[in-house]
This record gives sequence, structure tokens and C-alpha cells, in this order.
Amino acid sequence: MSDGMAQRERVALEAVRRAARVCRAVQDGWITPESLEKRDKSPVTVADFASQAVVAELLERELPGDALVAEEDAAELRAEDGEEIAAGVVAEVSAVLGRAVEKEQVCAWIDRGATDPIPGDPLAPRAYWTLDPIDGTKGFLRREQYAVALAYLVDGQVELGVLACPGLALEDDGEPGLVVVARRGGGTRFYAESIDGRVLDGRVASAASFADVRFCESVEAAHSDHDLSVIVARELGIVRPPLRMDSQAKYAVLARGDASVYLRLPTRADYREKIWDHAAGALVMTEAGGRVTDVDGRELDFSQGRTLAGNRGVVATGGVDHEAVLAALRGRV
Repeated sequence: MSDGMAQRERVALEAVRRAARVCRAVQDGWITPESLEKRDKSPVTVADFASQAVVAELLERELPGDALVAEEDAAELRAEDGEEIAAGVVAEVSAVLGRAVEKEQVCAWIDRGATDPIPGDPLAPRAYWTLDPIDGTKGFLRREQYAVALAYLVDGQVELGVLACPGLALEDDGEPGLVVVARRGGGTRFYAESIDGRVLDGRVASAASFADVRFCESVEAAHSDHDLSVIVARELGIVRPPLRMDSQAKYAVLARGDASVYLRLPTRADYREKIWDHAAGALVMTEAGGRVTDVDGRELDFSQGRTLAGNRGVVATGGVDHEAVLAALRGRV
């Protein structure tokens, strides 16, 4: 691994770990039974902005020449009716950084993510980071599965992917808090978020038949066609109930062999996935020995800007016949 990529891996690990810390702090301080009853989204809004800010601050300090493509911009924090949220974001960022910071500085860090890698634009960066500061917002609010997802792309190819999955543990009896790192050609590795020195290699499961398979899908029916998943599972002979969870934590679960198929099936003909929702997870999966395509069998194309404009849906498999899954989908999606 080149010195530059080694530095990027080190920075990315620290970035997602600090983002996970700020997310947990917001969960503890902002999510209450009353906020859930009122369906108050302010906790996840604060965490989204604060997570992006602390990642962008570290990238700016350690890798100042690297561009960032991220989900959020700071317009909401600068609006007149955004003062309460902005104050919360500033407080959480200051706590994680260990020093007082000003609102405009926090907004500037967030706005570093405004890079737009427009295909064919000679001014667009060849290489950049892409970030989802909280992937799985409803899982975050439910205190279930969510992820901080950070990936480094060069010429449309994902070279480094890092996930923090605060709701997953390194081992079955361990404390929640997992970090997953994948480097192109270098495999997938699992670490405890607490930096306790343990490292496990990722490797997809090997299933003797689809009867032994468990598949993953999103909790929210709006994110994937659950009815079609049932039909596909029946045709393949999958009898175990689906493992439903939010976020790119699903890629981590497949990469360590806890499930073998992940289906994200389009619910609208015109919907295209965002690059930050799959870049890190797809590399985590493939470097663990799995395969990731869209529902038509095309490789995911991250060279088309902020979305996977040339792809429909996502199919990820590990240790099973990927083509059989695609065949079960053919003509149905």
C-alpha cells in the first residue's frame, strides 16, 4: 500500500470513529420517549450535521487537498429557523473536538462536501471521498442499526471503504461498536471501535444450498420491494426469514458470513441510488469474497456523479450463485 493510501486509511479510521462518538452522544442527549412519540427528527438532524462536520474537519486538517462529496450542506443551519439545530450541532462538534468552535466554522466544514463530480467535467476531481454521515436514520432513532460510511474513489473506482457500525459488535459476546475497513486488493478487516487491538478478517459464508441461506434487506418497505423479495426467496428455495436492518451495516453482516444475499430492489422506476449509500459497503463486500451488481447484473458504476445513474437497485451475494439470484429477478423488476 502506498504511503498516501496508508495515510488515508489511518485518517478514515479515525474519522468514522469520531463520527460514531458524536452520533452516540446525540442519541444519549437528544432522543427521548417524547421526541420519538412526536416523531421529532431533530436528533438525527443534529447527528447528521455533526457527524459530517467532524469527518470533514479531520480530512481538511490531515488531507487538505482531498475533495469531499457528501450528503449534507449547511443551508439549514444558516437559516433563521435553524438556530436551535445549529446550536446543538456546534455544541456536539465542540465536545468531540475538545475545543470551542464557531457556527460558521462548523458550516464551512459541512459545506466541504458540496463537491460535484460531474462526469466529463474537466474541472471535476479525479479522486475524492464520499460520505454518508448517518446511513440508516430510522435505525439511528430506534437505537438499532445505522452506519457512518466513508469511501475514497479514484477515476470512479472505490479504492478504500470504511464503515463504523455502532450497533454491531466485533464478536457475538462483545460490546457494540464495530469498524470495518476494505482496501482494493487488500481484503476486508473488522476492528472494535474501542481500538482494543483485535482484528478479524472478513470472509463471506459458503452455503451448500439456498435452503441454508439467509438474506438481508432494508427495514423500510419504501427502500426496497419486500413483496418481490418474498417471491424471489421462494423461487430460490430460501426458507429462513429475512434479516431486516437499516444502513450499510448489511454489507458488514454479509462480509463476515452472517447472511449470504442482500437485495435492494427498486420501488420506483426512476429512482437511482446515491454513491455514498453503497461505495464503502460494496468494497467491504467484494474484498471479503462476495459479489455486488445491480438487478440487471451490471457492476456498480461510481463514475456517473452523485448517483449510480447507470444502475438499478443492488444485489450482493456471498458464497451462493449470484447468477441464480439475478435469474430469479429477471422479468420481475
